Amino acid sequence: MIVAGLKFLHLGAMFCWCAALIALPLLLHFYGSTWRHQTGDQKAQARYIEFRLITHYGYIAFATPAAIIAIASGTGLIFAEEVFDLWFALKLALVSGMALVHAWIGHLILTSAEKRSLHHLPSPVWALMLGVPLMVGVLWLVLAKPDLSWTAEFMPEFLLAPRGQQ
Repeated sequence: MIVAGLKFLHLGAMFCWCAALIALPLLLHFYGSTWRHQTGDQKAQARYIEFRLITHYGYIAFATPAAIIAIASGTGLIFAEEVFDLWFALKLALVSGMALVHAWIGHLILTSAEKRSLHHLPSPVWALMLGVPLMVGVLWLVLAKPDLSWTAEFMPEFLLAPRGQQ
């Protein structure tokens, strides 16, 4: 029962986190480029405030809690299901990449607030171009659970032998 609950929580949080990793760069790219802050222009100021609220709360109140819940419940699943296969290590590497993309999106949101512009930064679309393949890779690894034992011949010996522990 606990494993089923953890899986449900993990899956729901991953869906939310992945949705945010797709939506926030799109908001930054399309919606963020439509406003221009001009002194005395009430409509531009209102659009800027709306843009800031959507991106800030989308990141702080939705994306980050979803990421934390996904990672925490996934960590619980590691030990509940005792999954220690090579495909799982690769999955963790891809999830780490997703966390880096998440942090970079947060940097873009913060910089858009400080500078009121994204023109001096790389396009937020790069976050999509990096994040979506990572998400697809995680999904593929989880569903396929490929046998990656053939990679052992390319690894140094010290990674394959126990280190005096059982």
